[in-house]
Amino acid sequence: MKLQQVYSITRKAIDDYQMIEDGDKIAVGISGGKDSLTLLYALHGLQRFYPKKFSVYAITVDLGFQNLNLDEITKLCESLEIPYHIVKTDIGKIIFEDRQETNPCSLCAKMRKGALNTAIKELGCNKVAYAHHKDDVVETMMMSLIYEGRMHTFRPVTYLDRMELTVIRPLIYMKEADVIGFVNKYEVPVVKSPCPADGHTKREYVKNLVRDINQETPGVKDRMFTAIQNSIDGWQL
Repeated sequence: MKLQQVYSITRKAIDDYQMIEDGDKIAVGISGGKDSLTLLYALHGLQRFYPKKFSVYAITVDLGFQNLNLDEITKLCESLEIPYHIVKTDIGKIIFEDRQETNPCSLCAKMRKGALNTAIKELGCNKVAYAHHKDDVVETMMMSLIYEGRMHTFRPVTYLDRMELTVIRPLIYMKEADVIGFVNKYEVPVVKSPCPADGHTKREYVKNLVRDINQETPGVKDRMFTAIQNSIDGWQL
């Protein structure tokens, strides 16, 4: 996928759900993965021609794993002239050594989000952009059905009252395949996750399940996404 197409798809989501207003200071949570770096490219490009003026800040919560190298991401942010902040934590040690969690993802996500939100507020940002794409929307809904017995997924825009912070998801119209095509075409410096649980989670199971269903019945993921837009609170256009 070409960069211009990334801009176009991202802008449509931003416009449809009124994600950005004049003067917004938007933090982007950078994991180092393909999704967050694609989002960073998209917002950086939109800054130049979007009618509403906004600023972008990149933040990585370092979980403390020894084999995480952020040098290439640092160079990328410098080339894009985007301020980059690395938040050092011991979350990895707490989860895997101190507590030895058998199901580490939930607690890790809460601790990581807490560290990220604190850094966001210190920077004076009023919004945070998460890099959830179209496949994430569907997979999250399926996880909710399978493990919680309810119809639920995240919203395009969510206001966090306690933090006085708005969460936006500008990549919700992008398919994961398009993200992969983009990072391959432009040789985006993706950093592999050093987390021991990476690739062995409930989300990975559901991702594979949805992929198999879509292969057997092509178009299922698109129809599920449309159903979410039409029926889940906060998604109606």
